[in-house]
Amino acid sequence: MFGDLKRFDSGASQRLDWFRQLMDEVFPDGRAADIRAVPRGSFPMINVARSDDAVRVYVFAAGLAPGDLTIDIQDSVLTLRGRREPVAANDDEGSARPVFRRERVSGEFVRAIALPDGLDTERAEARHANGVFEIVLPKREELKPRRIEVQVA
Repeated sequence: MFGDLKRFDSGASQRLDWFRQLMDEVFPDGRAADIRAVPRGSFPMINVARSDDAVRVYVFAAGLAPGDLTIDIQDSVLTLRGRREPVAANDDEGSARPVFRRERVSGEFVRAIALPDGLDTERAEARHANGVFEIVLPKREELKPRRIEVQVA
């Protein structure tokens, strides 16, 4: 009866990235996260943090090995692509059991994140530990804040 239901993916997450960025500018201390939600079924979940020296993207993708995620950067857009295999529901003899509730998203996915200007994408790095990918995008040196020493005249 419910076997034909599929996750509805309208691409809304890509179209709403500009709105999320606007909310982050209006509420820079992170309060915007309290009043917005990621579209249902979005995978993987992400956090984006900005510091004086870099932008860090944290990708929460339990069940993905490092080789299962493709990370591309083009025209200030970070694109995450991959596939997460479904978990089989088998009994002790290996026979398939009916699933009456499924919350874990599986299948192919694509997430696109608009990046701010001024990043040195040639020096980007990615690491994976415990189901979390960390993508570090350093800022260009000329855009980093610098301290000017005051000299006595």
